[in-house]
Amino acid sequence: MRYLCIDLGDRRTGFASGDDVVGIVQPLSVAQASTTEAQLAAALAMIEEYGPQCVVIGLPYNMDGSEGPRALLVRGFAEALTTRLPRFPRIAIAFQDERLSSFDAETRLNRTGRTHGEKKNIRDALAACAILEDHLRARQAGSPETRSEEAEP
Repeated sequence: MRYLCIDLGDRRTGFASGDDVVGIVQPLSVAQASTTEAQLAAALAMIEEYGPQCVVIGLPYNMDGSEGPRALLVRGFAEALTTRLPRFPRIAIAFQDERLSSFDAETRLNRTGRTHGEKKNIRDALAACAILEDHLRARQAGSPETRSEEAEP
């Protein structure tokens, strides 16, 4: 199955792709999108280009496992995206716990020798990679160690 992962941010939204056959995940791009409409347009363009069967969206749980206001925004984005998916039949939406995905991306970037500006341009795509890797691991394990859930179509 082909996956597209979205790490939704206030100003930048990161995208990554991968599949569960070989388990390879790669960063795709970061969209400069600060409105829901711009985020949706960027997500739909990526769906059009990569043709995933499942879109995984990082869900920002609080460190205590509860959902806060940011998680509600992400769920609202997922609902809006779902209403625009009929032109892409059979695409599932899934949520994946994204706690510490930005920290994971920063750790990876610290080993690259890139400048601050170069890191900023790819950080959100690498965070999407971390989210998708967690999702694939959770699916492979059968009983996820991280929180992962399927959205209703």
